Amino acid sequence: MNQLIFYFFFFFFLFGKLCLCDPRATEAALVCTNTTASITARESFVANFLAVMDSFTPLIGRQRYAAVVKGSGDTIVYGFGECMKDLDQGDCNICFAQCKAQIMRCLPFQIGTRGGRLFYDGCYLRYDDYNFFDESLSETDRTVCATKDVGLSNETGFRANVMQLVRNLTLEAPKNDGFFVGSMGKGNNVSVYGLAQCWELVNASACEDCLVNAVSRISSCLPKEEGRVLNAGCYLRYSTNKFYYNSTAPLVGGNRARRKLAIILATTFSTMALVLIIATAIFFVNKKLLKKRQESKQLGALSPLLNKSKLNLSYESLEKATNYFSDTNKLGQGGSGSVYKGTLPNGKVVAIKRLFFNTRQWVDQFFNEVNLISGINHKNLVKLLGCSITGPESLLVYEFVSNQSLHDYLFVRKDVEPLRWEERYKIVLGTAEGLAYLHEESKLRIIHRDIKPSNILLDEDLTPKIADFGLVRLLPEDKTHISTAIAGTLGYMAPEYAVRGMLTQKADVYSFGVLVIEITCGKRNKCFSPDMVCILHMVWNQYEADKLGEVVDPVIEHNFREEACRLLQIGLLCVQASTELRPSMSTILQMLTDDTCEIPCPTQPPFLSPSSSGFSLNMTTSTSNYETESYIQSSGHNTMQSRMVPRWTAFIENVSDKLHEDGVDTLGGDLDGLLCVSGITG
Repeated sequence: MNQLIFYFFFFFFLFGKLCLCDPRATEAALVCTNTTASITARESFVANFLAVMDSFTPLIGRQRYAAVVKGSGDTIVYGFGECMKDLDQGDCNICFAQCKAQIMRCLPFQIGTRGGRLFYDGCYLRYDDYNFFDESLSETDRTVCATKDVGLSNETGFRANVMQLVRNLTLEAPKNDGFFVGSMGKGNNVSVYGLAQCWELVNASACEDCLVNAVSRISSCLPKEEGRVLNAGCYLRYSTNKFYYNSTAPLVGGNRARRKLAIILATTFSTMALVLIIATAIFFVNKKLLKKRQESKQLGALSPLLNKSKLNLSYESLEKATNYFSDTNKLGQGGSGSVYKGTLPNGKVVAIKRLFFNTRQWVDQFFNEVNLISGINHKNLVKLLGCSITGPESLLVYEFVSNQSLHDYLFVRKDVEPLRWEERYKIVLGTAEGLAYLHEESKLRIIHRDIKPSNILLDEDLTPKIADFGLVRLLPEDKTHISTAIAGTLGYMAPEYAVRGMLTQKADVYSFGVLVIEITCGKRNKCFSPDMVCILHMVWNQYEADKLGEVVDPVIEHNFREEACRLLQIGLLCVQASTELRPSMSTILQMLTDDTCEIPCPTQPPFLSPSSSGFSLNMTTSTSNYETESYIQSSGHNTMQSRMVPRWTAFIENVSDKLHEDGVDTLGGDLDGLLCVSGITG
């Protein structure tokens, strides 16, 4: 709308000030840069561009040049414009108004082009994303020559006249406020006329350098009738026709040809401006219609449901709420997306997750599940407020939890006191209650799939809230498990899920067990980091040696060590390789709240231990056949049955190598490629 208003006023101004004059609004060259503003920065860039254009007119009217800067950072716009100094003010105004209209051909609105220059014979306009005001030469400087030769018999004399003229202009212009005009005509040669001007903000020394460069390049135009050099800091032109108004020898009035030319030029450029207005309007209308068609095609039958749902929030409103996903509002980043703080139009502060993946199949599942999960309320679950899947990427909107994540408190922040035992126990208990609600108490059986410290948010009194439901799956009532593409975070994924894609609620239990052990030990599970400090390995060894107290975080008060050891044993129960042996979340809650509840002895988890040759499974198997059953003896504890141990090892070795190369530890979407490399099929 702003650009259309701009065009309207320009159109009105142009038609309202037709004059019988020669503003020399003849285009010499248009140069547009190939850099564009990012989609997120585009609206701010366009606003700054328009502000620069608006500021030009009064400055040009007052001092015949303008230098303006608007915005900051990635959306800053520098603008400069100036008229040739021989033009009167009326000519200057007309030339520059048309120059402003034609610079739009660089498409600053449509694609966010960050820079452009437009040279007219009567004025000059440039905008860019850096400070070019004192720039005299650049890589995009142009030489523009006429197409017709002078056709003289004495071509050598014409060449000599032109070169003598432009050298004289180069000497005189820096001494005369950066401007000089003149003519040369000797013997039988046709007279040649010239003009040299340096832009207002270029100093005398740079002006001279710029014009010297122009002289060396304008010789390439000879013996053409006309030549121009268009540098960043100056303009040099010669012609066999007198094109300037020399104040020392003004033209005599009554030149009907000149008046006719002025009318033709004014009418022509006014018509072009009108055509540009219409074309711009058509462009934006078509763009809007195309967007609607693409949304309808992408969402299919889901589109009507989405449009009617209270969960549906417009992409544009969420984009504005985060100040166009400004880094200053960024709260964090995970494997599936980045999270930003945002303020909705009603003043409500929210957390907006910007998802990395966006496919048609995912859209169908995602919206249906979001529609169901949004109705779930629990004190230990972050409330899902809405979503957007109609923009260039999918967005999830959650309630804002101000106290950051458990990961920050345990492993990152140095400005807070270490968590006391009561606080850690409260976090464990609250997380267990949230998972128990998802698994057993809600109307739907929901599997989170990505329980880890960074997805446990803490409010003002350190009450935990499970966050990030972007990877949730629903477990039908008549199913014991579902098969799905693998997504989650290595180190927290249950082995049966990581290897076979077999997902049950016990996958969340496994992740919860790793979380419990991390909270109690105060250490991260780094099985998949180069230093390979595997916390499960460490805790299991101490459990076997009856020394669990040695792995408890030293900052935990000594009188709580027994409770901490009990919590570690619960954690080991959760990370057992067999899904059948892992307790349900309701059973875990009973163990956490009832001190008289007996805790069974855990079996060895499917941990990995570092070795000189890389990863190896710290278990013994009776056969190397990947597809036959093997029995794994658990060092005096219960015997369990497994068919996945060699395949799990192969998978981990390949995934670990890949992660070390890429520097990531979170997986989103499908790992079929890695599974194939590992020789594992579903």
